[in-house]
Amino acid sequence: MTSEVPPVQFLLVDDLEENLLALEALLQRDGLQCLKARSGEEALEMLLVHDVALALLDVQMPGMDGFELAEFMRGNERARHIPIIFLTAGSADLQRRFRGYEAGAVDFIHKPIEGDILRSKANVFFDLYEQRRQIVAQRDELAKLAHALQGADRRKNEFLAILGHELRNPIMALGAGLHLLERREGTDMARNIRGQMDRHVRHVSRLVEDLLDIARIDQGKISLNKERIILQEALTFAIEASQPSIDAAGHALAVEMPDMPVWMEADYTRIAQIASNLLNNAAKYTPPGGAIRLTAQIVHDRIEIAVADNGIGIPAEMQAKIFDIFAQVRSGKNGGQEGLGIGLALVKQLVELHDGDIRLASSDPASGSVFVVRFPLPAH
Repeated sequence: MTSEVPPVQFLLVDDLEENLLALEALLQRDGLQCLKARSGEEALEMLLVHDVALALLDVQMPGMDGFELAEFMRGNERARHIPIIFLTAGSADLQRRFRGYEAGAVDFIHKPIEGDILRSKANVFFDLYEQRRQIVAQRDELAKLAHALQGADRRKNEFLAILGHELRNPIMALGAGLHLLERREGTDMARNIRGQMDRHVRHVSRLVEDLLDIARIDQGKISLNKERIILQEALTFAIEASQPSIDAAGHALAVEMPDMPVWMEADYTRIAQIASNLLNNAAKYTPPGGAIRLTAQIVHDRIEIAVADNGIGIPAEMQAKIFDIFAQVRSGKNGGQEGLGIGLALVKQLVELHDGDIRLASSDPASGSVFVVRFPLPAH
């Protein structure tokens, strides 16, 4: 719904009520609102609270005359831009005109006033005011569009950063697999390695598809390819993807999953991304030789996945921001290492796309962090 356009206001200043009423009748039209003042002092009070398109000032008034009022207006930041037309019954000598123009007048109209001339001159300023107001509105709209474009560009950059973050682990795993194949060619282990590499290639291919879909990136959307999957299979793949990072730091990984298959309606690749990101963060922010635990279980009507570590923890002041893109945690105990800037933002988005939720269940330097992800069980 569009908001109603406010009327264009103009100011009439004359000490005689009948003159004010006559001038208002001459100038009134749709979209105009007349403000009337019987003295210069009253006019100044109105100008402090109203923005007017034009001021028509009677020159000869008791107390503050029209010239003095104009000079006050020119000295006021709010009123100095207002065009002034003087209405005068006095003589048209050059000295009076010079004083009027010096005070900021754009025109003089002598009494008795010809209605057509007054309307014609006043309408010029009303129209100019309306055009200026439209320009300001267009400027504000352009500013909003520029802000939206900056947001779209920022989301694209964030997405590219996320892709780089996500591609690193499977590419490392592929490199490790190629190295092992050279040494195990022709063995059963080689066939297993090829199977793992094939899954990583499919994982990378899916991520590259996201990179190519520019329209979806600009809209801040990541699509899902939902199907019936077994939770344990997606988590096993996530463990394989994260194992190089875990092994490189000498961590011990403990895994607890239900013995019976847990079926869910989900995107296999995205579920694997969620778990692998949590495992990678745990590995990165746990000192060498630490302990990481991945637990999956059914709790009431929800699938619950928890990733715990005994790492450096998250400072209390950062805990409310860790799911924001590019939020970073610094710790002197960890050599000033930065992190939690991309992975958790991606995790939160992917979890919510699956109608799930994620929370930091606990975190402190003494015992590490525990992240809990919950998904709804599929309807039977």
